[in-house]
Amino acid sequence: MLTVEQAREQILAGAGVSAEEEEVVTLYSAGRILAQDVVATLQVPSLDNSQMDGYAVRVEDFTAEDQKFFVSQKIFAGHVGLPLQVGTVARIFTGAPIPQGANAVVPQEEVIALEDGSVLFKNIPRKGDWIRKAGCDIEIGDVVLKKGDRMTAAAMGVAASIGVATLRVYRPIRVSLFSTGDELSMPGEPLVQGGIYNSNRFVLRGLLHQLGCEVVDYGNVPDSIEATSRAFEKAAKKSDLIITSGGMSVGEADYIKEVVEKSGRIQLWRVAVKPGKPLAKGDVHGVPFIGLPGNPVSGIVTFLLFAQPLILRLSGRSEIEAKGYQLPLGFDFNGSSRREFIRVRRNSEGVLENYRTQNSAVLTSCTWADGLADMPANCALKKGDLVTYIPFTGFNI
Repeated sequence: MLTVEQAREQILAGAGVSAEEEEVVTLYSAGRILAQDVVATLQVPSLDNSQMDGYAVRVEDFTAEDQKFFVSQKIFAGHVGLPLQVGTVARIFTGAPIPQGANAVVPQEEVIALEDGSVLFKNIPRKGDWIRKAGCDIEIGDVVLKKGDRMTAAAMGVAASIGVATLRVYRPIRVSLFSTGDELSMPGEPLVQGGIYNSNRFVLRGLLHQLGCEVVDYGNVPDSIEATSRAFEKAAKKSDLIITSGGMSVGEADYIKEVVEKSGRIQLWRVAVKPGKPLAKGDVHGVPFIGLPGNPVSGIVTFLLFAQPLILRLSGRSEIEAKGYQLPLGFDFNGSSRREFIRVRRNSEGVLENYRTQNSAVLTSCTWADGLADMPANCALKKGDLVTYIPFTGFNI
């Protein structure tokens, strides 16, 4: 069996961006992947401006503490004031441009307004106090966002701050999805005797939508070579990627592997990971294919570890690696012969707690957990040992 690293390397080998490009309005770009760098054509802020509500002053006018000045003007955000007269101060508000001649701002909390309209300064300010310099955030020519970046709320704000009205992005890739199994029913339908509801369909659709994919959902495919072949033929005509759930074992009613080998090829089938066997990667009619195991938790874990990096690569995303860090275990753990990714949750002290069972059919463990702990094969770990913890939020969703 392949290691996790070997499997990921084979899955990503030769994979490039399959998505086309399009122009979208920046206001509606949330979640999209940039197809080109965003370069600033202006500086932010455009002018020196005030960081506080207060008074713009000339430091040279201050000769002593407890000094009074006449207020010569008020300057609001979005308005440019007159040059500051010697021996006067300007009432200024946050974000307003610093008037010519002023070289510091004194916050209003440090100033006493007097009845005659003048203001009393208790202390002598320093040059540059509470002034936000022009270009301190963004300079002309700065690459503020890079090709392959995902448009977050903050990224949208940065693009807007330099006046970018539209963005060049990749179109969402189209992923075809179907499950196999005569035992599967949809919620709202009566269960067949001995059957189960198709939770995998809902899990995988949700994960794909979180990644911004366009999902072509073929639902549940009957357990037959003919039905499985037809599903693959339809999916290959409409998809950048095909993902299946179940049907990858060696049972008499598992036809995915057989059909794929007839219509394309299987590049890998078995990976030394738990939960997650069997997992397949190949292509069908020239379209990449990933076959996920049918157990619900196995499907989630293998999707995150193997399918998601490929989806991000095909979508044009530059950052595809999950982000993990070291945390201590709150329990003893005896590893198996395979590397395990177990469901865990951080407690208030930052220690990892274990779910009551790691059975790959117990889907509720994934709503209880907030991430996965990467447990090496053939290891015996003790409470307090450090392991790599990958929060679900660290999977680039």
